[in-house]
Parts: sequence; structure tokens; C-alpha cells
Amino acid sequence: MPKDDFLHTAHDPRDPSPWLAMYLDQSTPLPDHVKQAWLSDLASPSRQFLLPFVRPLAKLSMILIQILKLLLPKRWAASKALHRLLVWGLKGFVSPEANWLILRHFHLGAQIIEFVERNAPVSVPLSPLKPLTIDALADELFLKHDLNLFNFIIRLGQALRDEDKKLTAVAEVDFSMITEPPLALNAMPQTKLNWIDVQTAIEIFTPVYQLFLTDNDFWRAANSLQMDETMGVYVATLLNTPQHLLLLNNKHPLVPLSTLHAGHRLVLHGLSTEMLHCLLSEMKRTNASSNAH
Repeated sequence: MPKDDFLHTAHDPRDPSPWLAMYLDQSTPLPDHVKQAWLSDLASPSRQFLLPFVRPLAKLSMILIQILKLLLPKRWAASKALHRLLVWGLKGFVSPEANWLILRHFHLGAQIIEFVERNAPVSVPLSPLKPLTIDALADELFLKHDLNLFNFIIRLGQALRDEDKKLTAVAEVDFSMITEPPLALNAMPQTKLNWIDVQTAIEIFTPVYQLFLTDNDFWRAANSLQMDETMGVYVATLLNTPQHLLLLNNKHPLVPLSTLHAGHRLVLHGLSTEMLHCLLSEMKRTNASSNAH
């Protein structure tokens, strides 16, 4: 099926489109332009025909790489080469929608971390990553993204303990950092070779990520996905909105899962981040409207 065909084809009650149902469903908070890009990418032929072959091969590769790493020096890594390879793959073969969503993820993650820090009762240093181009990712941004998350949680937790404070609901919430990233979908590479969807691309890149990083870096990257719930709890506590936690599905932060599931869970991580940012954006608009009146 062509991309976003579900938006332009009349609804047939005898053969309803699942993609149209997901697009029109309002139970999951996503802006229309993000949901359209997300579903158009997932409705692509690469996800339907390529992903079923790639996923088992990727898991087998990860098992073989783990065995290979027993023979390599423990600290062997080639992060800079890894990121150059990832940039080459993204620019050369990954769909415009997938590249756009990946770049957005860095911005949204940085904004959510800043939201928690700005509204917390303590202050900790931040290192926001907001790449504007795919080439900017070559500066080891995938690795730095994972490091930022763990460093933030550690620094925040330590500062709260040192000052004997806790996260609590905030009366005057600061939403100033929650904005739409300055990224244009039509600025992404759009050659005939840019056709691989985000899920398939992630499954392909995950064993490559494992090969070029140390075990510690790869394990930390895979299990940073557990921290979706941690960040969700932080935001829900500050806003006093525990119902937002219903959208989190990347499992408990104290129960790390096998790295073999990292590809699928990374997709869930991206979606959870988009939904959390959407909720914060909606609350920002509501708050601004209330203050205006």
C-alpha cells in the first residue's frame, strides 16, 4: 500500500483500513502531523515485507556478536566509526518520515528532561542534544543521548537526597521549554533508496550498535528504555496526573529485559516520548489559555 493511502481512500465498511482507524482514534495523544508520519512509515512495504526477515536475522546476529565479544578486549569500541556508519545508513536508505521522527526524538527527550529539571525543587546540570541535521548525529549523539538520561537521573536523585527533598506537585508549572522542534519533514533525504521504515531500520542498526560499542555501553543503551516509566513518574508527580502513566509500556525500571528485545522496545520508547511531549504541549496550551482569561 502506498504511504498515507489510508488518508485518501474512501472508507469501506466491508474492508475498513486499520491504519485509518489508528489515525482517527483519539485515545493516544499524538499531533496529527506526527501520527500521519508515524503511520505512513509503518504502512510502508518495507515494514510489511522486509521486517519479518530482518527481525530474526538481527536477533541471531546479536547472539553471534555476544559470542564474538568474548574474544575481543573488554573495552574495545569504535563509537565514532559507528556513528559515521549510522549517518550513512540514515541518509542513504531510511525513509524521510523515519529520519524526521528520529531527529525529533532528540529534541523531545531534551525538552522533557529540561521540564523535569526546571520544575524540580533542586537544580542539576543538563547537556541538551538538539540536532538539526542527520549529519549532526555523527558527533556520537546516539551514545550521548543514553548517557544524558542516566546522568540526569543520577544527578537529580543525588541532589534530592543531599538536600532532603522530593519531587512534588508544582503549583506554577514551567512549560516554557516545551516547543515544536524546528525540523521539516521535506528537508529529509528523499531519494528512491530512502524507503526503509523506522522499525526495520532500528532492527538493522541494533546489532551494529552492539558490535561497535562496549558491553556496558550497549547494555546501558538497551536498558535506558526502562527509564520511560521513571521519566513518566517524574512528570506525573510534578503535574499530579497519575493517569498519564497508563501510556507507558516499556516495563518496570528495576526489571531489565534481554537486549534481544531492544529494537522493538526502542520503537515503543520513541512513541512514548512523542505521547508524553504531546500531553505536555496540550497542557501548556491549556495553561496559557487559562492565564489569558
